Amino acid sequence: MAKSNEKITMKGSPLKVEGRCVEEGMPLPAFTVTGADMADVTNSTFAGKVVVLVSIPSIDTPVCAVETKRFNKEAVSLSQDVVIATVSRDLPFALKRWCAAEGVDRVVSLSDYKYRSFGKAFGVELPDLALLARAVFVADKSGKVVHVDYVTEVADEPDYAAALAVIKKCV
Repeated sequence: MAKSNEKITMKGSPLKVEGRCVEEGMPLPAFTVTGADMADVTNSTFAGKVVVLVSIPSIDTPVCAVETKRFNKEAVSLSQDVVIATVSRDLPFALKRWCAAEGVDRVVSLSDYKYRSFGKAFGVELPDLALLARAVFVADKSGKVVHVDYVTEVADEPDYAAALAVIKKCV
């Protein structure tokens, strides 16, 4: 589990990452992304909730699919005060189709295709690939970041246990 976005790789090769590194204790960066219904989703959409933002490269890749399904499974046992959302550059239509086909109904799938600002705001912008790096951010009900996990190897899954332990402390 890495607290920095400085050494992100893909299959061992270093990747250029842009954007400010999110740190625990800071307010959750402002964001505007697009929901499956094409509506804008912002920080205020989830006000008063524990927010888990899971940055993924693409839902149609094996690791992202496993990760999204795992968070969906874990969400069942969490409080309704917790929102888990994946954010990728996939089109909202593709996200909606994938979630329906895979039975993912507890994780909110969001897209950064339109504004392309989430990546830089959260330090997960991979400009050479036009994708987002894999990371997990948890903010408490007040909007303060309480957990950061920049997954150093994009092909690896995050530390689920660490994220879930922090989420459960927030509710």
